Amino acid sequence: MTVPKAEVERRVRRFVETCRRSGLKVTHQRTEVFRELAGREDHPAAETVYREVRRRLPSISRDTVYRTLALLQAQGLIRKTQVLRNEGRYDANAEPHHHFVCTVCGRIEDFESPALDELPLPPSVRALGSVQSAHVQVRGTCSACAGREARGGRDGKTEQGEAVALGGRVMTLERKGDRDE
Repeated sequence: MTVPKAEVERRVRRFVETCRRSGLKVTHQRTEVFRELAGREDHPAAETVYREVRRRLPSISRDTVYRTLALLQAQGLIRKTQVLRNEGRYDANAEPHHHFVCTVCGRIEDFESPALDELPLPPSVRALGSVQSAHVQVRGTCSACAGREARGGRDGKTEQGEAVALGGRVMTLERKGDRDE
């Protein structure tokens, strides 16, 4: 899955503008790490980003990629999503969206939902501290895995321990600024 070229370029322009506003150098290595994420919809792990960028920049180190991902996350240019098996996955889509996570294969798909964007947080959450974001993660079996299962391609086991309350929906707190109830 690839992102349309015009959208990749829009994301890269936003990356350059944000770096310059923040006083960060816009290096070729940083740009290539960001471009790798900006052109993907599959939410790759850090190691995948490293392997793909290294194809274009053979001299880039693993440490540089990992530090760049941490810097981009700190600048709000990418999001790190913790999903199955505690592996961080990265996303350059800065628009409000949520994730569907397949508990069988680990696939992550973005989806939009104005109803979920407006979901009120209960007072008990506010009592815990300042809410910076609300992001819904819906977990289940993707259509490809369900099709394989229907054809007898797997044993039907899922990682049920990975799903949480609310029918498999997980809320994580990420967005800057408090949300109103």
